[in-house]
Amino acid sequence: VRCMPNTPALVLTGATALHANAKVTGAQKDLAENILRAVGLALWVDTESELDAVTALSGSGPAYFFLLMEAMEKAALDFGLTEVQARLLIQQTALGAAKIALESNESPAQLRQRVTSPGGTTEAALACFQQGGFTPLVVQALQAAHDRSVTMSIELGAL
Repeated sequence: VRCMPNTPALVLTGATALHANAKVTGAQKDLAENILRAVGLALWVDTESELDAVTALSGSGPAYFFLLMEAMEKAALDFGLTEVQARLLIQQTALGAAKIALESNESPAQLRQRVTSPGGTTEAALACFQQGGFTPLVVQALQAAHDRSVTMSIELGAL
């Protein structure tokens, strides 16, 4: 069994993808899944190459959110909030947004639209993000992580 966990497993909210080759028994798969479910989500993928996509998405994913939080903190400090105020507000906002996404059947786009009032502050910020190429940049960044994961998989396979 090969798996790709992420660091939120440290606080029992990890996301781990697993892949098993044909030599792995059902009992072995169950054992691996049960171990990883103890620290969060355990999700099976059909092919080992899908683990490269998982690495780019959720393996490296926490760092992407931390980068956004870091940028938000800088702006909050520039606005005059204290570091403690900024950090607490950002952390709670991230937690709340994640909880809404988890508990909703709506897509991220639908959830975003629900909090975006025409002519409002959120719309102004989102327009700035899009004008700066936010979505293509995120896709490009995940592609870079995916490509690096593929290269590392090849290098490790050669050992």
